Amino acid sequence: MLDLNTDIININRVGATTAKKLKKLGVAAVRDLLFYFPFRYDDFSRVTPIDKLQAGVSANVVGQIELLQNKRSPRRRLYITEALVSDDTETLKVVWFNQPFIARLLKVGDRVSLAGKAEDDYGGMMMSSPVYEKVLTPLTPLYKGGGAIHTQGLVPNYHLTANLTHKQVRFLIKQVIGLATRVIDWLPFEVRREAKLISLAEAIRKIHFPKNNLDINKARGRLAFDELFLIQLQAQLVKRNLSASRAWPIAFNESATKQFVDSLPFKLTDAQRKAAWEILRDLKKDQPMARLLEGDVGSGKTVVALIAMLNAALAGKQAVLMAPTEILAKQHYDTVCRLLENFDVKVGLVTRSQKKMNNVLCILYNREEIKQDKQSVHNTKYIIQNTDIIIGTHALIQEDIKFKNLALAVIDEQHRFGVEQRKVLVEKSGGELTPHLLSMTATPIPRSLALALYGDLELSVLNEMPKDRKKIITSVVPESKREKAYEFIREQIRQGRQVFVICPLIDLSDKLGVKSVEEEYKKLDKIVFPEIAMGKLHGRMKSQEKETIMQEFLAGKIKILVATSVVEVGLDAPNAAVMMIEGADRFGLAQLHQFRGRVGRSIYQSYCFLFTDSDADKTLKRLAAVVKYNNGFELAKIDLKFRGPGQVYGVEQKGFPELKLASLFDYGLMKLSREQAVKLVATDASLSKWPALKEKLGEWEKVVHLE
Repeated sequence: MLDLNTDIININRVGATTAKKLKKLGVAAVRDLLFYFPFRYDDFSRVTPIDKLQAGVSANVVGQIELLQNKRSPRRRLYITEALVSDDTETLKVVWFNQPFIARLLKVGDRVSLAGKAEDDYGGMMMSSPVYEKVLTPLTPLYKGGGAIHTQGLVPNYHLTANLTHKQVRFLIKQVIGLATRVIDWLPFEVRREAKLISLAEAIRKIHFPKNNLDINKARGRLAFDELFLIQLQAQLVKRNLSASRAWPIAFNESATKQFVDSLPFKLTDAQRKAAWEILRDLKKDQPMARLLEGDVGSGKTVVALIAMLNAALAGKQAVLMAPTEILAKQHYDTVCRLLENFDVKVGLVTRSQKKMNNVLCILYNREEIKQDKQSVHNTKYIIQNTDIIIGTHALIQEDIKFKNLALAVIDEQHRFGVEQRKVLVEKSGGELTPHLLSMTATPIPRSLALALYGDLELSVLNEMPKDRKKIITSVVPESKREKAYEFIREQIRQGRQVFVICPLIDLSDKLGVKSVEEEYKKLDKIVFPEIAMGKLHGRMKSQEKETIMQEFLAGKIKILVATSVVEVGLDAPNAAVMMIEGADRFGLAQLHQFRGRVGRSIYQSYCFLFTDSDADKTLKRLAAVVKYNNGFELAKIDLKFRGPGQVYGVEQKGFPELKLASLFDYGLMKLSREQAVKLVATDASLSKWPALKEKLGEWEKVVHLE
């Protein structure tokens, strides 16, 4: 007897091989199968008479088999199954290749339903390898009690893996769809009634086997609301939790802030000044700040955050800056040390491979000059207790350490920094006070979208770029112009510039048929640019190797750096003027824009070359958008339409909750879900009245890595 927790291998016609394929898609049990939703539908809701078929148009035909036979092609070594199917209007020729078993499953006289594209056949019509199934009457789809789920009505299509078919997935779901009634509907009835939503069981049935478009809309509306509601509910609970917490008020040190701003080698933009002031106002309160600082690549987020960290340090408190990678942490450390060289502020770097402080040999502590040996300075606990600003990776909150008096946490590219992480920070800061939280992101999220997704965070946006920045000239480079691009790069290097080369993969064993770092490095180093010093950088290298390569590139010893997306954030090389991206069609537009942001960071004119061997219209349109727009927000909107949120933003890398059905531009549904979440939390923030909802929220938080 099947139930929701039954392993997928126990369903009829699922062997070990099929089970393995399904588990690759995240389908391990019956419950997972029910929640594996289709992404589109083929509309075969109308049966087309054979005499009305049009070449090149997909259609559903229902008729009787008049002839059925297998043939073997001696030259091509394949089986051809031929059939003649007729209805009241005409006869249709049908062929299938290398599927001789069809002649055993079907027989002359059977009524069949076919779905496929019609083709011209010497004055008549034919279908090549159509989907087929037996039917009892001309119109007997599943919802009318028949068995036609592959060729009639609105036929669902699912994301697949190798050697798994839509037909298999539909067949399996048909077997278990009756168990949808056993799924607990965790959404409170009051919310469902006010939002005018159907039940969860009904939504599951209708999303898989709809009768019409109204069914699809109702099902998607309910399931999309569920996704957005959980986001909003979690945000409202975090907000309520923070409002009850207390933080160290950090006074605004006006004279020191002015001194710091005046010492900068550039002038702050108006957007930077506004954002810095919004943050400083929050820091003065005894309620923990929770703010998202969003800005395009190169808009100057780090400096704005540093103004806040400097104020915390001068107030006698500690600030921590956590970065997603060691490369970015080291970059931040170097930047902060350089910009604060005229201030009596101690800065420490703590990553798994590096532990150090500025002023290593002579540290001013309690107004006394104290000599420290190398061993003590390179000790994590010593650095944590004796520095004002600590920079490191997220390992900082995982290691067995305690801060002295942490008052401000700056989190780079991890805006979904949840309740549990904040609790850890409170525990590590040696008291009951909650540190102020500033999240930073270069991921371009439209303002209305950011407010909808991160209801617990106030938002500051840097929508200006430094005035002296030149626009990066971007070009799509087809294979026919590769040599010309190489010559241009060679000339740039002669002029003293440096070059990034980005590849999608590390080595050929990744088997995606695209360029790899190892392959490209070897080709460029030995064949294309043998006279030019080159280096390579990827995630499998040891930290010390990466550090050495980066330092040599920054020092100008390496002229061309071949890398994976490890340089997407963090590597600030002002002398780099060319960004060359291999297999550009393999990356999202937002990611391409981030790569492009690694150049154009100085007075030199910079260039971005998008290499592709694809001539697909959709691909070229996507890449043309990168050429046309130099604004990350615009590109994010375009990319969302092309690819969807999970692919654009990188669900795990960027902390975005996975949205299977909700649209990031459905502001009406977002508003509705927010209103209902606010109302529910105001009624009972503990969710004790709704245990099923509380359990669901806990499961959801784990899935999207909030804990």
